[in-house]
Amino acid sequence: MAAGEEEGSAAEPEQEQEPAAEEPRTFKDLGVTDVLCEACDQLGWKVPTKIQIEAIPVALQGRDVIGLAETGSGKTGAFALPILQALLETPQRLFALVLTPTRELAFQISEQFEALGSSIGVQSTVIVGGIDTMSQSLALAKKPHVIIATPGRLVDHLENTKGFNLRALKFLVMDEADRILNMDFETEVDKILKVIPRDRKTFLFSATMTKKVQKLQRAALKNPVKCAVSSKYQTVEKLQQYYIFIPSKFKDSYLVYILNELAGNSFMIFCSTCNNTQRTALLLRNLGFTAIPLHGQMSQNKRLGSLNKFKAKARSILLATDVASRGLDIPHVDVVINFDIPTHSKDYIHRVGRTARAGRSGKSITFVTQYDVELFQRIEHLIGKKLPAFPMQEEEVMMLTERVAEAQRFARMELREQGEKKRSRNDDDDTEEAIGVRNKVAGGKKKKRKA
Repeated sequence: MAAGEEEGSAAEPEQEQEPAAEEPRTFKDLGVTDVLCEACDQLGWKVPTKIQIEAIPVALQGRDVIGLAETGSGKTGAFALPILQALLETPQRLFALVLTPTRELAFQISEQFEALGSSIGVQSTVIVGGIDTMSQSLALAKKPHVIIATPGRLVDHLENTKGFNLRALKFLVMDEADRILNMDFETEVDKILKVIPRDRKTFLFSATMTKKVQKLQRAALKNPVKCAVSSKYQTVEKLQQYYIFIPSKFKDSYLVYILNELAGNSFMIFCSTCNNTQRTALLLRNLGFTAIPLHGQMSQNKRLGSLNKFKAKARSILLATDVASRGLDIPHVDVVINFDIPTHSKDYIHRVGRTARAGRSGKSITFVTQYDVELFQRIEHLIGKKLPAFPMQEEEVMMLTERVAEAQRFARMELREQGEKKRSRNDDDDTEEAIGVRNKVAGGKKKKRKA
């Protein structure tokens, strides 16, 4: 890892956190100060989650923390509360840095910091790609208390923004550390570690403990306490998981059947590519469903717009690539559909973790075609259970094929139209994608659009 970092800490064994004899029931029991307890109360956080019970007292003692916890377990609160409490004790600008793998997750963490810290005047800034660098430089010049950033864009600012440095930083958080490293941000993380103080507190949160994460832990943490809530891969207990085995060519028809069968629920549908996400969204819209896409080729504003519409329940179906499968706290997803089976079994855990959050129940349905059997068996092996088949009426599905085929034809035409518009405008990525998507969102149901 970073050459400039201390290696001494590598030799020290990390300590397993002893489970408390009697679990504390409130944030106050964990040592959280009154003003922050009130903020938790206003957010509707009545009792701390398991990871918060484990991590907060240790963090408040000033120790480095490695948090291993499943998705939807309240990790943000586990690091935000100790940071805000330390900030109350010693107010300082550029106090904490949170590194996250995706833009959406950065905005979400920022929302939680703002909500928890609003009564004490905490200012946070999000530094991610896809947004104008100049306005970010101005925000950094105001020296916020907390910076939430994706590693690539932060390194840009550290190298190019005059007067900006993190030499006074007191806290570093790496959220979803396994994913930061999987996305090849290792060199960026190294650069960041070299320019921040060694004398700081570090929290590393990860759903999985990979070799890369262990290497990062040795370079970045001093004598950390490990808080593992669930070391075994598992999905939430209240999640009902199903699969359907179908011929590949009828996937769209089966999707429409399930959306009709479970009408009234909110859905998150995962596709493997940006193109398939866009195609399926257009297809469903042509059939009268309120569907919106969320994928990496959309501009940042469009992505946030899609997400906010879904969060506000203005749309009931969100189609997403794996860019959205982790860390996004959309509280009301009732059903997750794996329209395209994930190639990495661990992604299955994160996708289905979008539902059955915070103690609610939920359903997940995975589409398995003749080409996906091996991948599906790997998923069952990972989660250690055999999934039941979702009950279906095949003849009802076949009655939909004609309407679906017509909608497919419209969707292909619209995709082609969007592609031509892209080529005709030699703008940057952000505006290219926005043209097609903006018109579709505005149009709702299919109608002829003007360029």
